[in-house]
Amino acid sequence: MADSSKKMSLMGLTTLVAVNMMGSGIIMLPANMAQLGAVSLLSWLITAVGSMAIAYCFAQCGIFCNRSGGMSAYSEEAHGKSAFFLCSFLYFLSLAIGNVAIGISAIGYMSSFIPWLSSGAIQLCIGLIVLLWLTTFANFGGPGITGKLGAITVWGVIIPVAGLSVIGWFWFDPKIFSAAWNPNNIAVSDAITQSIPLTLWAFLGMESAAQSSDAVENPKRDVPLACLFGTLGAAVVYVLSTTVIQGIVPNAELANSSAPFAYVYAQMFNPLVGNIIMALAVMACLGSLLGWQFTLAQTAKMTADQGMFPKLFSKVTAANAPIIGMIVCGVLQTVMALSTISPNASEQFGKLVGLAAVTNLIPYVTALTGLLVIMHKAKVSPAVYTRNVAALLVAMAYSYYAIYASGKDAVFGATIVLAIGYLLYGFIAKNFVDERPAAVAARS
Repeated sequence: MADSSKKMSLMGLTTLVAVNMMGSGIIMLPANMAQLGAVSLLSWLITAVGSMAIAYCFAQCGIFCNRSGGMSAYSEEAHGKSAFFLCSFLYFLSLAIGNVAIGISAIGYMSSFIPWLSSGAIQLCIGLIVLLWLTTFANFGGPGITGKLGAITVWGVIIPVAGLSVIGWFWFDPKIFSAAWNPNNIAVSDAITQSIPLTLWAFLGMESAAQSSDAVENPKRDVPLACLFGTLGAAVVYVLSTTVIQGIVPNAELANSSAPFAYVYAQMFNPLVGNIIMALAVMACLGSLLGWQFTLAQTAKMTADQGMFPKLFSKVTAANAPIIGMIVCGVLQTVMALSTISPNASEQFGKLVGLAAVTNLIPYVTALTGLLVIMHKAKVSPAVYTRNVAALLVAMAYSYYAIYASGKDAVFGATIVLAIGYLLYGFIAKNFVDERPAAVAARS
């Protein structure tokens, strides 16, 4: 029996969940949300509730389904083998898109140190592509090095953002916040809808919360609680930090900032402090991008191991690094960077976030609905079934709303990708069916 003293406590797992989600997801959001005004902050409340429901349902899936494969395995429980492929395919693409967005965040902050990066669309794109390939090559050393670096660098964003949530109120000016509330005079419902993809972006990654259940003292109790408390903790920091920044920096300045958190610290203290925060943010983005690049390659490897992606993604080095897969991922992300080229980091970030959200939400829908079959197989009690279905309906309602809120362009792009996915699965489907149906075999 494993020593329970070496396992993770509820507090430790809750902290892990919050840290995993916060990463670099928040770093560009104040500037994007300022384009709509402080009224967009209301979307945090809706996203927080929806994200907590989604995280809780994934935790329940992890508890009652012991198969490997995460969301793809949960999808297959309800929708068959093709759902495993499509979930993996879309999640893989959403990670690739997300990595380009994280790279944009890093370039936005780096441009203050290297002004050339913000001098035009071509320069911004070159900087982004170089960064994507540097973090790809840095992963060639294997998961051990990547994990250690990520665990350190993530605090470069968490400390400034969480710190602003506490100390920023000493500089908060209600008049600045009031002037920033709704500068464009748009309907409150429209402002919330338009900002939902942005707030959802900050919570993406919650689906990984249930993956640590083997290392937890009491998984049936602690995993769902940690998912809820960790998501709630991240939500509190997100709401407070993005609210206080709207009351310190005038809306027009914030909306045009390529490094909003560095800018606000420079306003609160001095340019030197702003530069320190900027350096920390760059470090956090690089660490986050390093980790997500490896996660992207590992997602492709896991799917290839199931015989659903090309075998080249399965090949690893002695250091357990899927280098060939990483290079293919680097090429894919380069194409994405070129196809969304823009002279404005914030504008390019916004485009990518919408597409990443939809390509992530479709796997959420297929995986979450798998909970119904998973509970049936596990023969859960009526009380557990009723509670989980209630949470599932909240999670699904939010997922549908978020897909709608992502806009026509993002939904159209994701639909095209999904349609292509069905074609790709058609080529490999023969590998997962009997050559002769059972009824035909019996007659012969």
